[in-house]
Amino acid sequence: MKQTLLIATLLGFGALTGIAVWNEGVVGVFSSITRSYGSMQIFADLAIALVLVMIWMWRDAKNSGRNAWPWLVLTLVAGSFGPLLYLLTRKNSE
Repeated sequence: MKQTLLIATLLGFGALTGIAVWNEGVVGVFSSITRSYGSMQIFADLAIALVLVMIWMWRDAKNSGRNAWPWLVLTLVAGSFGPLLYLLTRKNSE
């Protein structure tokens, strides 16, 4: 169930990202951040959340014997794709 939800989220988010890049271009996607204070607030919120997730990924990878660096770099480069793929490839300890 969790795997299905992660895959669905990854595919939906990937489709939205693809549409955004297709319509706006990579530069256009990033330039929209500075169009309003609301956009800047959303970007800051995302950045804070991703830093917190990266801290969790670092600790989780260390505890499970995984190398965290690929996931951290992917998160810095591609945002939420990093944590989504990390969770998708993570071995459940439950």
